[in-house]
Amino acid sequence: MDECEQNVPSAMDGYDRMVEDYHASIARKILVLSTSIVVLIVLIILSCAWGTDNSFGTAYKAIIDHIMGKTYPIRSWEWWQDHYIWQNVMPSIVVSIIAGAGLAVGGMVMQAITHNPLADPYTTGISSGACLGAVIAILIGFTFASTAGEYGILSNAFIFSLIPALLVVTISRRVGNSPSTIILIGIAVSYFFGGMITFLMMMSDPIKMYEAYRWQIGSVTGIKWGDIPFMATAVIITSIITYSMTSKLDLMMLGDDSAKSLGLNAEQFRTVCLVMLSVLIASIISYTGIIGFVGLMVPHIARFLVGGKSFFVLPTSMVIGSAVLVFANMVSHTITFYTEVPVGIVMSFIGAPFFLYLILRKKSQRQIF
Repeated sequence: MDECEQNVPSAMDGYDRMVEDYHASIARKILVLSTSIVVLIVLIILSCAWGTDNSFGTAYKAIIDHIMGKTYPIRSWEWWQDHYIWQNVMPSIVVSIIAGAGLAVGGMVMQAITHNPLADPYTTGISSGACLGAVIAILIGFTFASTAGEYGILSNAFIFSLIPALLVVTISRRVGNSPSTIILIGIAVSYFFGGMITFLMMMSDPIKMYEAYRWQIGSVTGIKWGDIPFMATAVIITSIITYSMTSKLDLMMLGDDSAKSLGLNAEQFRTVCLVMLSVLIASIISYTGIIGFVGLMVPHIARFLVGGKSFFVLPTSMVIGSAVLVFANMVSHTITFYTEVPVGIVMSFIGAPFFLYLILRKKSQRQIF
């Protein structure tokens, strides 16, 4: 009897410690997310001040005043400052936030449904389809110099980006909807579309070839406020849907057999995710071109900071993805030679070493999630 009385307090102490550890873990995750949001806000203000005579405080005040609805005499110094920030700088920042968040969501979902830590949103060949659509539109005669030409290129890129995804979904369902099958089909489709892109560019004149090449690199420069609603809507809707499926994504990370044993139809769920990601990524790259490595590295950073639960990884990935792309955009405005260096090149410089690190880590560990 005495032993039972001694064991009861001991068991209660252990339970209390478990509860404290759980609450401490949640607090750390909230702190990481809050810190990431603060870093993103600081980067936004720095981007507005970068390369101008504005200080951090001046840029911050200009942003707050605009949000609060403050107006200035036309052509005054404050009016020009407000016009420059909100018409020249802020659209590219907003697109960086939206695209970074969307690509991070795409990378997190793709890595979960393929059980592959090196997968990214472009695994299904969506990027090659978008490039082919843009190249065809440019060779036909559409240019970014006119509104009609710009939207012709964008719509063509969006439509063609869905073709590889449709092929991957259709073929994989016929031969077996497994993660390895999806990756192999995506590689084959990417090579095929890449060959068509190269063939068409070789037949084009130098001016059109250069314009097509510039589109493929990936850039947020030249984005206007009117370009944002479609992309933002796609990212918001996809993020909400993904957030409602975080528990299923956690099951997918365990493998198809484990997911099926726990009541999840892995093949059907994977198909739904592929269709959803196709629309999401197509809506982004049809405006920005191909911006690599965001969807690959950001989910890993988020998992390292907040653990493997998708419920916490998703919002953290979105904020970090936005911050990374805003930072890359800021750097792209700093590194100038004969012209501004596109953000896609900056992300390549940042992401390539990280990709090599992931390969080395994958070799030294059996499980990277």
